[in-house]
Amino acid sequence: MAKSPNLKSWILFEDDNYFVVNKPPFVATLEDRNSPINISELAKKYHQNAQVCHRLDKETSGALLIAKNPDTYRHAAIQFEKRLVGKKYHAVVEGVHEFKDEKLSAPLILTGKGKMVVNQRDGKEATTYFTSLGVFGNYTLVECKPVTGRMHQIRVHLASLGAPIVNDELYGGKPFYLSSIKRKYNIKKFTEERPLIQRFALHASELNIKGIDGEVNIHKAPYPKDFRVLVEQLEKNA
Repeated sequence: MAKSPNLKSWILFEDDNYFVVNKPPFVATLEDRNSPINISELAKKYHQNAQVCHRLDKETSGALLIAKNPDTYRHAAIQFEKRLVGKKYHAVVEGVHEFKDEKLSAPLILTGKGKMVVNQRDGKEATTYFTSLGVFGNYTLVECKPVTGRMHQIRVHLASLGAPIVNDELYGGKPFYLSSIKRKYNIKKFTEERPLIQRFALHASELNIKGIDGEVNIHKAPYPKDFRVLVEQLEKNA
């Protein structure tokens, strides 16, 4: 039988009221019939009253807040509802982009195919700020600060700016191959090159929230290996 993941090793911060984990990619936040494990279930095994306070897509890695008691959960829920929680994501996108705290307000609506689209008339309000952190050849590392928290918001907004996230095929992103930037890249005979990252390149890098004591706590989540390797290879070769 496969060994259960060690949630404790993912914890970035913990006190009496809540803890923050650096969610790995490919682990669902909530129960998912296509995922053998999820953060909510693991959190309850770690602390019986644990409640996940928000959600990250299964493929998205990064900072995730979990309350240890109902009062903390309510306190966090109010902050998320009032848009008082500071969230920063990093994404590797296609193309050369010089975003400087660029604001995009584009209402979103869910289609019957599980895909979000921009719809000015019927969509729900959605706002994100974008800042380029580095340009590497034909790719850009972008910091994304969502004001609202719509499903797939960052992914759709970047695609609408002509900057689809690497490997986000649902929204026009293409797989990233090391051979596309590395000179003299040789692949072994009889083998097929695999994309350098097996998911869309999006990471929740920072979460800022006010604790019950009124203090604002800043939680930074280091890149997981796949995202770190992608950025390192871009810096080195592009």
